[in-house]
Amino acid sequence: MADAEHPQIYLITPPEFDADVFPDRLARVLDSADIACLRLAFAIRDEDRLSRAADTLREVCHARDVAIVIEKHAGMVERLGLDGVHLPHGGKTVRALRKDLGADAIIGAFCGTTRHDGMAAAEAGADYVAFGPVSATPLGDGTVADLELFTWWSEMIEVPVVAEGGLTPDLIRALAPHTDFFGLSEEIWSAEDPVAALKALTAAMR
Repeated sequence: MADAEHPQIYLITPPEFDADVFPDRLARVLDSADIACLRLAFAIRDEDRLSRAADTLREVCHARDVAIVIEKHAGMVERLGLDGVHLPHGGKTVRALRKDLGADAIIGAFCGTTRHDGMAAAEAGADYVAFGPVSATPLGDGTVADLELFTWWSEMIEVPVVAEGGLTPDLIRALAPHTDFFGLSEEIWSAEDPVAALKALTAAMR
């Protein structure tokens, strides 16, 4: 999945977005850089709205050969023609989901700052493990996935790793030799020009 020389870009949608406006913003970003995957992290519980958003974003992504996974709603993957699922609370269900979704589906797991949870997800068959946040944030319990975690993982574990949450150019430069993907969300979507924001961050990856 990962580039042998440089980390790849893994985009994450905002938890809330205008489904009539966001697809065009996404298309511009996808056309501006090589993107490995998009995670649909739409924090709504309305199945109809979520399905419509997934359909629209799938078309945008697949037209550009970009994979799209949905956060937590594994039951919607096959029905909506998505490429897989991202599990936001570790990899406890990875093994069962692999049987349900098949070998070709992408199954990723967010494991916070916990090495043990990451190893368990990898052993269960996750295609990638995500750690974060990588910088201090008022959200969550205040713990941070530090450089040592990514250094250890890259040396000891073959399963690709994603760094996400609170990324800055300086953190990207420090983490780039030790991670396979950078998960970018508000780092670009909160900017007036997400394409320019992405270019500034990707410059630090090289």
